[in-house]
Amino acid sequence: MTTAAADATRGDAFQPVKSAGRTLDVLDALADGGGPRSLVELARALVIPKSSLHGILRTMIQRGWVEADATGTRFGLGVRALQVGAAYLETDTVTGLLSGVLDQLAAEFGETVHLGRLDGPHVVYLAKRESVHPLRLYSAIGRHLPAHATALGKALLAERPDEAVDHLLTWPLAALTAHTITDPDALHTELATVRSRGYAVDREENTDGIVCFAMAVPMHSPATDAISLSIPASRLGATSEEQVVAALTTALHQIRAARPLLPTL
Repeated sequence: MTTAAADATRGDAFQPVKSAGRTLDVLDALADGGGPRSLVELARALVIPKSSLHGILRTMIQRGWVEADATGTRFGLGVRALQVGAAYLETDTVTGLLSGVLDQLAAEFGETVHLGRLDGPHVVYLAKRESVHPLRLYSAIGRHLPAHATALGKALLAERPDEAVDHLLTWPLAALTAHTITDPDALHTELATVRSRGYAVDREENTDGIVCFAMAVPMHSPATDAISLSIPASRLGATSEEQVVAALTTALHQIRAARPLLPTL
């Protein structure tokens, strides 16, 4: 039996390597946004002794994963993190296959289009197409958002039973705006609605003034990816929702016809 197979059979007997875990914790902390952080800030947030953290940071700087500012006292992600992130997107099958669909939706509506993937209790943007309008949703590839507060996330959470959703999310749920659904029963009701109608709506739950519509991509079961279209509330017309849902439905029917349904690993 190989080492990997033996670890798999032991399950919970596996013990993570502490130094590797701390290194990854540093990357996670620097990727959360908010700009460069000091040694003291990182040590406090990660509960790592400053002496140990200093050695980790120096090693990561030497390898290009972390960069220090001109004073050498504040740290941010290095170019190596960008290279690895770009390599992930370049080799991701779904991102490549859906590129044309994203282009088509963006050309039809002139609004912001996102491809997102469920990542624990969050959704991460894998690809986007910018709106042609000055008033639009500003976002970035790689950004993480709470799944419960986005149309992308709700479309993917609805692919799973409520028990799995409750286990997946981090409680209590964060309120990003006054419209964010944070009550468990209300969220369960919302996800039941998503399942019955086949699409999710974020009505200013993530960003004030922005409404998003999303559908899960039928390439895995349960789905791991979803496509959304975001429109400022001020530009929504009486038939906007109907038009967007029809376009998303057509696009995803094309995907379903072209690709077999794959199990989620």
